[in-house]
Amino acid sequence: MKLEIQNVSKRYRGNTYGLRDFSITIEKGILGLLGPNGAGKSTLLKMIATVSKPTDGLILLNKNNIVKDANYMRQQLGFLPQDFGVYPNLNAYEFLEYMAAMKGVGGKNLRDRISGLLEGLNLLDTAKKPIGGYSGGMKQRVGIAQALLNQPKVVIFDEPTVGLDPEERVRFRNLISELANDCIVVLSSHIVSDIDTIADQVAVMKNGSLLTKGPQEGITGLVSDNVFETVLDKEQLSIFKTNHLVVSTTRKEGALKVRYIANGPIENSIKQQANLEDAYLYLTKTN
Repeated sequence: MKLEIQNVSKRYRGNTYGLRDFSITIEKGILGLLGPNGAGKSTLLKMIATVSKPTDGLILLNKNNIVKDANYMRQQLGFLPQDFGVYPNLNAYEFLEYMAAMKGVGGKNLRDRISGLLEGLNLLDTAKKPIGGYSGGMKQRVGIAQALLNQPKVVIFDEPTVGLDPEERVRFRNLISELANDCIVVLSSHIVSDIDTIADQVAVMKNGSLLTKGPQEGITGLVSDNVFETVLDKEQLSIFKTNHLVVSTTRKEGALKVRYIANGPIENSIKQQANLEDAYLYLTKTN
């Protein structure tokens, strides 16, 4: 499986671009798509999912032009959009059976397929209750289930962990890790922790452009010698922030432990092992 986005742009009215001259190649495994709000992540995913068409450029799945032949992608696609909606009067079984019919999925094993997904997403106990009474996180899990109904070869998740508690995030990551052996998974988020535990490759976007793509080790390597920690008092912090990129602050015995990125350390700093969040902030704040 190979998905190729070649010089794709999405132009709106007033010569505003949601995506501009964007190119990336995605192969089997999990691609974590990171970027701040407004980076163009959802715009890109909607075009891959054939919900929207690019203004310019090509999108190819296994060399097939899916802009011209959308059905080729749709037959192999599982998609959870950011604004996923449900029918509140249906229960989870009924809703997933309806979605299966819409996708052309059937057969004698459909009920078992639905039950397996509901079990994997911890929804079996409430599966016969109307979805309208579900919490936001439970509705999100129903959305994840519908994306996987047709055993897709390309799976796109746009901010899938919104509303999920920590335990359900772990359950979701385990489920997606199993999927990735056989298909392309694109997981978009602005939350780095949703990406760093499962992504084989990471792409970082900003303002409709690709800043970098590669394995996590390669991306964290961009700041491997530039992450430090020091302790400051509250008065020092505001001045410090004007000259340094601060990653995080935590309280320590009345003072503040500050993790920061710089070309070199200030006095009394300790070098830290870089992680994906460090690299992400460095890329999006300095480019």
